[in-house]
Amino acid sequence: MIRAVLFDLDGTLLDRDTSVRLFIQHQYERLKSYLSHIDKEMYVERFIALDDRGYVWKDKVYQQLVEEFSIPYSAGNLLADYLQEFKHHCVPCEHLHSVIQHLKNKRLKLAIITNGYGQFQLDNIKALGIESEFETILISEWEGIKKPDSVIFHRALTKLGVEASESIYIGDHPVNDVKAANQAGMVGVWKRNEWFEERGTDTGYVVNDLLEILKIIQSIEGEASSSIIR
Repeated sequence: MIRAVLFDLDGTLLDRDTSVRLFIQHQYERLKSYLSHIDKEMYVERFIALDDRGYVWKDKVYQQLVEEFSIPYSAGNLLADYLQEFKHHCVPCEHLHSVIQHLKNKRLKLAIITNGYGQFQLDNIKALGIESEFETILISEWEGIKKPDSVIFHRALTKLGVEASESIYIGDHPVNDVKAANQAGMVGVWKRNEWFEERGTDTGYVVNDLLEILKIIQSIEGEASSSIIR
C-alpha cells in the first residue's frame, strides 16, 4: 500500500524551463542599460545554454556572459539579481495544485527532496504556494547531502514515518531521481522531458503529466492486491 508520495522540485513541480526563460527575458529588460548592446534573444539563449538545465551554478554562468559580451556590470551583481528576482517568475507544472489536493484527499503523506541552495529553493517552493502542503522538505545544501545518495531519501522517509516500499518518488532526472529512488527501495517514477529522452533512458514508470501519478498509484496498489489474492 502506498502511504507517501515524494517529489523532486525543478522540472517536476516547478516548470523550470518556462520559469528560466521568463526570468532571463525580464532580467534583460530590467538591466537593459547594461545589456542593450546585446541582442535580447542572443542573451536569453546563451544564458539557457550555459545554465545547462540548472546543473551549472549561476556564478559561472554570469561570469561567462560578462566575458563573452563585455557586459559593464559585474557577474556578482547579475547573480544577486537572479537570487532576488527568480522567485517572482516561478511557473508551476500543469495540474500541480489539483494533484496535490487529490493526494492529500487520499491522506497520503507528501514530501519534497531537491538538490540546490537552501533559501533559493525554499523561496521557489513558497512562490508556487505549496510549502504548507508538504510534511517535510529536504534541500541538499541544508541536509549536507544530495541526490542520488540514498541517505537523503531514507532521511525523508524517516521524517515521514513510512517504509521505502510504501513510497513513490517522482522526478525528471532518470539517474538522480528515478534510479536513485529505486535503489533506496522506493518506486521511482520518471516525469518525462525531451532533454533526457534524446539521450536515452531506462526507467520503469513514466508520466508526461502529474495527473498520471494518480493512475500509477492505483496500478501499484492493484498489483499488490492481486498478488495477495494469488
